Amino acid sequence: MGRVSAIDLAREERSQLCDLLEQVGPDEPTLCEGWTTRDLAAHLVVREGRPDAALGILGGPLSAWTEKVQNDAASQPFEKLVRLVRNGPPIWSTFRLPWVDGQANIVEFFVHHEDVRRGSNSWKPRSLDPKLSDLLWDRLKLGGRLLFKGAKGGVILRRTNADEHEHKAKGGSPAVTIVGTAGELMLLAYGRSEVDVEILGEPEAVASFRQARFHVREDQDRPA
Repeated sequence: MGRVSAIDLAREERSQLCDLLEQVGPDEPTLCEGWTTRDLAAHLVVREGRPDAALGILGGPLSAWTEKVQNDAASQPFEKLVRLVRNGPPIWSTFRLPWVDGQANIVEFFVHHEDVRRGSNSWKPRSLDPKLSDLLWDRLKLGGRLLFKGAKGGVILRRTNADEHEHKAKGGSPAVTIVGTAGELMLLAYGRSEVDVEILGEPEAVASFRQARFHVREDQDRPA
């Protein structure tokens, strides 16, 4: 069996997300507050196929234009939206480049796959491919300081079910230790609340951490 690459894993997450979208339909809730499954699919289409609107995804002066483009995308038949996501970016898109696909899409599609899975109360953590878990852990080690910059104190990540299991994502005092699998830790870093983690530390530090705002979700800065 050949080596599994980030590209392979990103494409597998894309495929599984599209399978799930087709299964649940266009009107189910997601972890992106205010977004249905239709909105999330439209976001993915715009992200990969409309570079003129992508700059406004995280807010700012271009957010109104992004909102309009995304609403236009969402007005299409849901089956078409899912097909566009499944087929991948247009041939001229930089996301079409294999290296970009693997680097830029693995976390994106993992997180959004879980956004759909955990949109209802019946979710439970899934068992991830060990290669995917390792890749997510590597991304956390590389970008943890930025992802957890909203925390006032230090943040130590303790990965369960792995040999290399602890990483200081952010220095500072008092520190909290977040215990969970690589997938659950990544979801927490991306601002998701429906996660299976344990937060250890002094009560005041834990309370402060819970109130902190981490990685901005795509929906958080959209106009009302």
